[in-house]
Amino acid sequence: MTGLDLSSPVAVVGTGTMGQGIAQVALVAGHLVRLFDVAPGRAREAVETIGARLDRLVAKDRMTGADRDAARARLHAAESLADLADCGLVVEAVLERLDAKQELFRALEGVVGEDCLLATNTSSLSVTAIGGALRNPGRFVGLHFFNPAPLLPLVEVVSGFATDFTSATRAYETARAWGKNPVACADTPGFIVNRLARPFYAEAFAVYEAQAAEPATIDAILRECGGFKMGAFELTDLIGQDVNESVTHSVWQAFFQDVRFTPSLAQRRLVESGRLGRKTGQGWYDYADDAEPPEPHTADPVAAPAYVVVEGDLGPASELLTLIREAGIAVRDDEEDHGTRLVLPSGGQLALADGQTSVEFRDVVYFDLALDYRRATRIALSASQDTSPQTLVEATGLFQALGKDVSVIGDAPGMIVARTVARIVDLAHDAVAKGVATKEDIDTAMRLGVNYPLGPFEWSRRLGRNWAYALLDDLHLRDPSGRYAPSLALYRHAYASDKREGTSS
Repeated sequence: MTGLDLSSPVAVVGTGTMGQGIAQVALVAGHLVRLFDVAPGRAREAVETIGARLDRLVAKDRMTGADRDAARARLHAAESLADLADCGLVVEAVLERLDAKQELFRALEGVVGEDCLLATNTSSLSVTAIGGALRNPGRFVGLHFFNPAPLLPLVEVVSGFATDFTSATRAYETARAWGKNPVACADTPGFIVNRLARPFYAEAFAVYEAQAAEPATIDAILRECGGFKMGAFELTDLIGQDVNESVTHSVWQAFFQDVRFTPSLAQRRLVESGRLGRKTGQGWYDYADDAEPPEPHTADPVAAPAYVVVEGDLGPASELLTLIREAGIAVRDDEEDHGTRLVLPSGGQLALADGQTSVEFRDVVYFDLALDYRRATRIALSASQDTSPQTLVEATGLFQALGKDVSVIGDAPGMIVARTVARIVDLAHDAVAKGVATKEDIDTAMRLGVNYPLGPFEWSRRLGRNWAYALLDDLHLRDPSGRYAPSLALYRHAYASDKREGTSS
């Protein structure tokens, strides 16, 4: 099946930032586009705004003058819904209120033809619930663009409970014809991206609430160790704390207050105080002209240990052994091979974050998961009040000898990057098991929708089948609230590996 024919006009109802962006995408793809807004004059203003954007594209040599003029000629403001009668697709981008959207689509159903595809750009409401108001919900689908729509490539094509397969396919192919990367998704709270992205924010906030690290340090670790483009605090300041919290609250409520999606009390207080981020001049950070950006905790330089003893296989951190040798530090193998840790000259141990706490052991310092230990510029270490100062010094000096800045945080089980990635991997496996989307579409959505360095299943393959389950299982033992309880899907994924190898889990 192909997408919408270019001869079919496209209508966009709602002329805010998102509506204008969607209209521009359809317009540049070659469609006749009609804009409608209930506010008098808003549609005409949007036509002028989009025209100015096309002028800027010409100025940047991203569009020819002839193409701009042709596009301008195809863009019109509609005076009423009746002007949309011959459209082949109507995309709604109005207020995020169920009643408002249902009322709009009931009215549209009485205007457009039977073969017109109806779509909502909602990011937080149920596509099924919106379409439930229609006589023919089979032609209703979600087309969730990301802001700014002309620039971001991802579109989540969401099938409601009653959406016909042909309608979903037609919407998918239309998005692809418009130059987007569509992913197919069942109607679930948060769809793909907003469902799976919750731990990225939640775990950062949880580490902060536990007073294990400050926002600047957590952000630096997520960027410089985890490979994320932005940290959770700076990103929510950019999005708007009210907007980000609203999405979190919506997903939490839609999942019947599932503890895995519980909103952050610290973020709630920030919103209540009116500190909404960049748009108000202050959020987690101060954006006043004279404000100095806070610096992450970075340990002072100390001497590197003369050697380390490796016990067993370091798993996802095995690359460190090569880096240590390249730095001129001797690596000795423990012939008994009874662990998965590095032993430092003082006798203390250095281990990859695994969901346990430093305080449980005599003398252990944990280090965080890195996207790429060679390219990482910062490493986080976690220690308890009982950790030997000498062990922490030797661990710090070891990573500094590898050219890394070192941030020391409190005794946070699973640390920052490791527990964040483990939870995202878990939610992804759970989503596939429940028919939300395919593994491939989930990886595509998280890379393109929120610019993650790897998709959840790419992380999972890199880290090993048992890694995320083992970490979350350890975390769940220490926090039995259910927040970290591994899903049945992740358990099955991990157990399948053990079964094939002839062992028990």
